[in-house]
Amino acid sequence: MVSRNQDLGKRVAAISMLASGLLAVSKIVLGLMAGSTSVVADGLESASDVIASGVVLFGLVLASKPPDANHPYGHGRFETLTGLGVGMMLVAAGLGICVRSLDRIKEVHNAPAAYAFWPLAASIVVKGILSGVKFRYGKRIHSAGLTADAWNDSVDILSGATAAVALGLTIYDPTRFLAADHYGGFAVGLIVIFLGLRVVHETTVLLVDTMPDDDTLRRIREVAVMVPGALGIEKCFARRTGLQYHVDLHLEVDPDLTVRDSHEIASQVRDRIKADLDWVADVLVHVEPHGELETSNGKPR
Repeated sequence: MVSRNQDLGKRVAAISMLASGLLAVSKIVLGLMAGSTSVVADGLESASDVIASGVVLFGLVLASKPPDANHPYGHGRFETLTGLGVGMMLVAAGLGICVRSLDRIKEVHNAPAAYAFWPLAASIVVKGILSGVKFRYGKRIHSAGLTADAWNDSVDILSGATAAVALGLTIYDPTRFLAADHYGGFAVGLIVIFLGLRVVHETTVLLVDTMPDDDTLRRIREVAVMVPGALGIEKCFARRTGLQYHVDLHLEVDPDLTVRDSHEIASQVRDRIKADLDWVADVLVHVEPHGELETSNGKPR
């Protein structure tokens, strides 16, 4: 299942690279020909999307490597790191777009040509489709990198619309709104920066082992206590390691059971969770005596 998910993520990232590459070339070339700063800025943003999707694809390739002696939890964190890399790249790209746009605000030049609208319209449609696909499959395979790329595409829709409005104002009345096209490029840069900071925050939360939401933990607990002999769950911790979770579980069993019987129940709980929840990579089960509220030193647990 994990291998199929990774292959699916790779295909989506590869298709996104191709689409973003074509959009970037069309917007940059036509934007330069038409003399539109906002369209060129949006084209540069699309060019950064190509690099971002490439980083995500690279991360998925690394994440697909099996566990080894130095990485017993697998290589899934590489996929999360790529999401962080995408966020940092977006911040850098946004800053570059802002600087380039502001440099041209005081220039006196002819109004952009109206055909500069066409690559923006195409970008809004294509990015709308790509963002929906990436959000869907990113959620399905629990991919932080693919989800980060989906946010990237969704903001492309906003940046494209912003560029279109700015371009439209300049074409409508060049005398009054000649600088609007440049301010539109600056606004696109700010949008990209905001998105990059959001992606950096979300991936950093995963890298510092923040606990998942309560519903995720509840599902793990419910599956665990379905095993005969599992009397309760004292503690349940989980952390994302790429596309899956690693779970630490404190399982309560009858204190009169033998070590062998307790171990057998723990093994069944581990296997049941992995079988029922495909987003769990492994479970470490610690057995606790059910109903005993104090440890050997007399202090509450």
